[in-house]
Amino acid sequence: MSVMSILDAYINLMPVTLLQSAIYAFAALGIMIPFRLLSFPDLTVEGSFPLGGCVAAALIAANIDPVAATVAAMLAGVVAGLVTATIHLTLRLNTLLCGILVLTMLFSIDIRIMGKPNTALFAHATIFDNLLGTLGGSLLVRTAAVGVLLAGLALLLLWFFRTEIGMALRAVGASHSMARAQGLSVGRYTLLGLGLAGALCALSGALLAQNQAFADVGMGFGIVVNGLASVVVGEQLIGRGSLGRQLMAPIVGAFVYYQIVSLALAVGLQPSDLKLVTAVFVLIMLGVPMLAGVRQRPI
Repeated sequence: MSVMSILDAYINLMPVTLLQSAIYAFAALGIMIPFRLLSFPDLTVEGSFPLGGCVAAALIAANIDPVAATVAAMLAGVVAGLVTATIHLTLRLNTLLCGILVLTMLFSIDIRIMGKPNTALFAHATIFDNLLGTLGGSLLVRTAAVGVLLAGLALLLLWFFRTEIGMALRAVGASHSMARAQGLSVGRYTLLGLGLAGALCALSGALLAQNQAFADVGMGFGIVVNGLASVVVGEQLIGRGSLGRQLMAPIVGAFVYYQIVSLALAVGLQPSDLKLVTAVFVLIMLGVPMLAGVRQRPI
């Protein structure tokens, strides 16, 4: 395959992957919050992401307004995060085990919500159709709209994490014992952090389902690895020495990561190869700084 053919294939894929990057950036933010700010390794996103897509699709198929359906999907994501946090706080189970239990339960719940394993939305208006009208069919316009929403949400999160409540949540993530000594409720802020993360991941799933006009119970497979790849790439590129950088890292990483995916597809790799490529890529991004003697906080 010649360099020009690879370049042409990459350019053709770029509009699609730019939109995917913007949508998956919400999930990357939702993964970063428990992993980084709350020090709560969590796999619930593997369930809350498709949950958001399934809830939005089921409601839209029932002729519910797409904006209301998207909000409902976010609320469902909040519930998923709260369930994980509650199981951990009440039963004192390992955080990863709690997430695995919840995402396993959500698989069956998603089918119950839709009444079947998947739902098509080709005959229904989506949030893009409602908000963008005739321009909603353009990938660039959709990307710009999702980008504006992403930027606004990032600024809102930046403001929130600088408030007293947001700083308390970050303090809990920094040290449980110190937070308790300061009179902070670890349980309350754990619930808040995982609920917020669940909302972001479900929003990502809802937007993806409406963008592709299709929701499936398996649409969240591998989203944790993709999200972690985005977080790691972003942190390696811009660092995480400040709150602003920590919030920007998943967004920047999502855009860079999915351009790497585009390049891999343009070179000729099969879509089935991408999971292996992603895992190897994350190992490289984590291992290079360690081999170079740079200490970093475990993911």
